[in-house]
Amino acid sequence: MKLLHFFGLFLMATLSHAHQPVFDMAPRWAGGYGVQIRHESYGSDDLLSGRDNIDNPLGLDRHVSRTWVETVYTFDKSIRLTAKLPHVRQNRRKLLGAVVIPEKGEGWGDLIVGLPLKRYMNEPRATWNVGFTPSLRLPTGSSDGSFPLSDGSLDLGLSVSYSYEGYPFAERLEFLFYQMYDLFVWINREGDRGMREGNVVGLDMNWGFKPWFDDDATTGFYLMWDVSARHAGTSSTLTAPLSGSRIHSGPMLVYYRGGTMIRAEWKFPLYERADGIAVSRGNEFNLGIGIAF
Repeated sequence: MKLLHFFGLFLMATLSHAHQPVFDMAPRWAGGYGVQIRHESYGSDDLLSGRDNIDNPLGLDRHVSRTWVETVYTFDKSIRLTAKLPHVRQNRRKLLGAVVIPEKGEGWGDLIVGLPLKRYMNEPRATWNVGFTPSLRLPTGSSDGSFPLSDGSLDLGLSVSYSYEGYPFAERLEFLFYQMYDLFVWINREGDRGMREGNVVGLDMNWGFKPWFDDDATTGFYLMWDVSARHAGTSSTLTAPLSGSRIHSGPMLVYYRGGTMIRAEWKFPLYERADGIAVSRGNEFNLGIGIAF
């Protein structure tokens, strides 16, 4: 019966999305653990000036892909420890003076360790929880080069969250509804070479339902819709995050069978505002596979 709760493993994924760790609701038993491999990519050659798209005759662009190795261990269903380490490949074309130069970087990025603390409440047809998660981003990535993988700082993340899953209609027990809200902040410190990324405030929201499932075979899938909002303060760093505000949104599909789950997600920009002139973040894609024990 433990595996019936496994689907929550992917519903909070997100450093992307949310700096809440990936494994939100599963495993829910003491001594449980899980592993996930997740690939995310984003990038574009759309050039922004504030909220406006402007011409890009020089072909400036930025593309980033990360393959995350993510793990969780539960001391108790309400106390768990998570770790997330990305392998990063990134490239960009940047204007330096009057010359456009290509830059790239590849290697392991910064390790993120989180301690999700949750309080669960159960009702006859639903379960919900509130959570608080402190996180640390450790400077394990290289801060060398013209397009470094890390700014070399030790950063603090704090998150508060609420999630619900249940059957809102007594006469429709085949209709399971899910919702999640996660508000977080990253407090970024100065790192190597005087680099400092701006503090980030974010809000992630998911809504979805399970249109088909077979509990006897422990299989089914979920259809979800995600909205991710971010505001990043002004940065002084070669890592070049987008300073300003953005909202991305899009569909998510989660399929599970036994203890294994596959998750796919696409998000597109609904709103972007850059501080000054910057390359848009563009479309985001996520594909992950995980297992819990």
